[in-house]
Amino acid sequence: MSISLKYAVVERERRYRLARLPEGIGATHEINDRYLVGTRLRLREVTQNDGSVVRKLGHKVRLTPGPAEVACTNLYLSDDEWGLLISLPAKLLHKRRHIVERDGLLVAVDEHDDGTLIAEIDDRDEPSSFIPDWLEVVEDVSSDERWTGSQLAR
Repeated sequence: MSISLKYAVVERERRYRLARLPEGIGATHEINDRYLVGTRLRLREVTQNDGSVVRKLGHKVRLTPGPAEVACTNLYLSDDEWGLLISLPAKLLHKRRHIVERDGLLVAVDEHDDGTLIAEIDDRDEPSSFIPDWLEVVEDVSSDERWTGSQLAR
């Protein structure tokens, strides 16, 4: 079955397990993800620094084998829509997302409840292998399914 990507945004992300949080965190958000069982759908609730909450339904389609390149489509949800959809069976994942903007690079570092740190660098349309020296990388997990959100969810 062919899937239209007309409204999707392509993400080309590299992911790295880190030894520690980098300096220069500009913002931190609390994220609760619900991966709907048997689907490629994710419900995400993000609590911003100011206490406001954003809720959305996301759909991801793999463009290449592995998790490094996906097409993402998001719908923003009302409270009523959210209330209805969270009744669906799902695997749950909670994390804190720290945003670091440094040396012209934007890096999101997810801090999981067990202390694991995963940095994400979105290469957009320009694939890169550049890793800033201020990230203490333990391991490149860009192609490792075990480190995707849906696999970390319980």
